[in-house]
Amino acid sequence: MDKKKKAGPKPEQDEDAALDLKELCRVWGPFEADVVKSFLESNGITCLIRGRMVPFVYPFTVDGLAEFKIFVQEKDLETARALMASMPAPDEGGGPEEPKQPPQ
Repeated sequence: MDKKKKAGPKPEQDEDAALDLKELCRVWGPFEADVVKSFLESNGITCLIRGRMVPFVYPFTVDGLAEFKIFVQEKDLETARALMASMPAPDEGGGPEEPKQPPQ
């Protein structure tokens, strides 16, 4: 019996094309990637994180070793970009107010 292989995409092919994913941004470190993912998902946008695991083995970030890429579906790309532009930077504040000092 001849067993013919079915023609179709190979598993090694780029999965991003099959899922219609587009790169939204790049961040440095798994914690920042998780913050971005949580922010996007809380606004109804599903995302995928791809990164390098080297920072978990060696505690340094040199030459892109801690780079994580955030991907979203193409249909959500513009909305995700707008959300990222509105996301406050860590040093901008936007969190709980500082406790006020009593007058002296």
